[in-house]
Amino acid sequence: MKKLLSVLLFVLLTASLLAACGAGSKAGAGNEGGSSSNKVIAWAWDPSFNGAALKIAEEIYQKEHPEFDLEVVDMAKADLEQKLNTNLAAGVQDGLPDIILVNDPNIQKYVTAFPGTFADFTDKVDYSQFSPYKVDALTVDGKKYGVPFDVGVAGLFYRTDYLEQAGFTKADLENITWDEFIEIGKVVKEKTGKYMTTINPNDEALTSILLQSAGSWYITEDNKGNFVDNPVMAETLRVYKALADSGIAKPVTGWSEFVGSFNAGDVATVTSGVWQVSSIMDAKDQSGKWGVAPIPRLNIEGGVNASNEGGSSWFVLDKSKNKDLAIDFLAKTIGGSTEFYERFLLENGGVGSYIPAFSSEAYAKPSEFFGGQAIYSDFTKWSTEVPGISLGMYTQEAKDALKNELPNILAGSDLTQSLKNIQQLFEQQVQ
Repeated sequence: MKKLLSVLLFVLLTASLLAACGAGSKAGAGNEGGSSSNKVIAWAWDPSFNGAALKIAEEIYQKEHPEFDLEVVDMAKADLEQKLNTNLAAGVQDGLPDIILVNDPNIQKYVTAFPGTFADFTDKVDYSQFSPYKVDALTVDGKKYGVPFDVGVAGLFYRTDYLEQAGFTKADLENITWDEFIEIGKVVKEKTGKYMTTINPNDEALTSILLQSAGSWYITEDNKGNFVDNPVMAETLRVYKALADSGIAKPVTGWSEFVGSFNAGDVATVTSGVWQVSSIMDAKDQSGKWGVAPIPRLNIEGGVNASNEGGSSWFVLDKSKNKDLAIDFLAKTIGGSTEFYERFLLENGGVGSYIPAFSSEAYAKPSEFFGGQAIYSDFTKWSTEVPGISLGMYTQEAKDALKNELPNILAGSDLTQSLKNIQQLFEQQVQ
């Protein structure tokens, strides 16, 4: 019963909205009666990225299936999840699409909270052709649900001019630890007056990157809190506090301040997912002044210079009217087409985890903004080195518990006691 409480809350928070929309109402555009047997409906957010990717896939699939028709229903991410949760909690299938986009951290919670709802792709896609950590994210009880899509493989973006001014070269950022990064940052701050990085105690992006880089996460595979007696967690928070205490990290709050810090030239590096490229390139006057290196690693057994931040996958509703067609469409395009990933990169700047595409000309193309570096070739190489982890069902609850204690950690509280406090708060939230 304790294990089910958080799942029930996840379901009931959105189910409570049924009084407003009617238990039998349709949740937006969906696969309703009378739809064509050749038509598939998909729900996704961000039409210029996720929706555009589906349209590329449609064009490729139509070469062999000219009668195929895809309708992409665009909605905000929060609205998509609300509509889906509300219908599933009420057992209402009418109005749901064939295909939905799911954030990777939500996969296990969805599959567990709504058993039998999502199609099993285990034998439909050759998962050996994808970066292992992406496959791990959509594997639940030995079955694979959906098709891996975009990745958030992390990199250390850096201002080459600032590093050179401080006396460092690209080689000085290769294969380093976070402690070495801090020491380099002190020199950069002294020589250039620029911060080395940013820090935001209200955002868990950095701690997530650090944890996965050593094959650990906020929760265990059996959905228990993973804060106490976890050397990777202890080292992650030690590094986090060391960054804050070192004076090399500019405090920021919120996305706008974070992006503004590097667009304005206030910081020398940004540790983030590959999707950060577009935000960095918004500062047109900085073209040619950026490079990307592997992220620093934790100085601990199992620590590597590779990690991930974000990413999503495509799911098919098991009871959708055109389930088989939807599965075939995804499997033969996003699940197995080099052409798709080449076009997705060139047309939308999207990076996937489909290994056969990594050797294509599109990924090897030099970037003028990044000083002629073939950044996507580097990112795809690093993606194959990212440790696989189980994201579990309660990632958000664990992150919330951590953020509640971060101010105390930064203020100098005993780390062992803080980890116990986080563990206790997490257990209260999910039991």
